[in-house]
Amino acid sequence: MISAAVLATAPAIGEYRTGERCLILELLNSGDDADVSVARARVEPCITTKRHCVIGTEERYVILQGAGRMLVDEARARNVGPGDTVRIPAGVGQSIVNTGDSDLVFLCVCTPRFEWRNYRSLE
Repeated sequence: MISAAVLATAPAIGEYRTGERCLILELLNSGDDADVSVARARVEPCITTKRHCVIGTEERYVILQGAGRMLVDEARARNVGPGDTVRIPAGVGQSIVNTGDSDLVFLCVCTPRFEWRNYRSLE
């Protein structure tokens, strides 16, 4: 089993920058296993991701490193840090702000698996 510290700081071969203002490293996302996907997301200091939703896909963020503020639709904004999890229902607006001075790193666990065709910008 890989520790959270190793996963948060592992080399980012294959990491890519998205228009959502974060960096993504796909760990598991295959049509052969359509039930789930797992990606590591990295948000740089003082950055807020674009407000968006994912149609037909529920997400769970597992915070590995850093400090942030999670915004999920109309719910009160919530501070998050290592060990926190956030459930984001399918089709619900969301964004996350890095409130710290180092990268905010978290896992995005999607059910069913994440597909860009289901992503909707709300900005």
